[in-house]
Amino acid sequence: MLPAAGRAAQIDPFLGAFEGETEITVGDEVLQRDLSVTIQPADDDGFVLSWTTATLREDGQSKEKTYTIAFVPTAREGIYQSAMKTNLFGKATPLDPLQGEPFVWARIEDDTLSVFSLFIDPTGDYEVQEYHRTLAEGGLDLLFRRIRDGEVSREISALLRRQD
Repeated sequence: MLPAAGRAAQIDPFLGAFEGETEITVGDEVLQRDLSVTIQPADDDGFVLSWTTATLREDGQSKEKTYTIAFVPTAREGIYQSAMKTNLFGKATPLDPLQGEPFVWARIEDDTLSVFSLFIDPTGDYEVQEYHRTLAEGGLDLLFRRIRDGEVSREISALLRRQD
């Protein structure tokens, strides 16, 4: 197990605010997506990740979604668990995918911060969303994948430029 200072240092290169854009195709419609990500240190040697996706449709309508998740180090080097709820003893813990909630964890491997979300639907089928943010000159290269029952159903990439 790494000392706390070693664990905290792993996230340091990823800290900051980043913005970018990409286009996705849904049916016959091409949608513009504005993306922003903020990664901040947390008191527990973990980090807080916030991201916003704003989608602009061809008809001028827009939709924005924002998510914020705290992550804390685990005993396994480079792996962080989400701290999305507090248990009976006041400890931050992940959500329960068997209750229809997403199970979320993060991994830092080399120059990539990856966040994984596992969803189990009422029939027992699953979906995994992967967000890989790799250090790049001037920011982060983002690769998003949605995998449903083992098949990639969506893949999006973008350069997120450092804002700070």
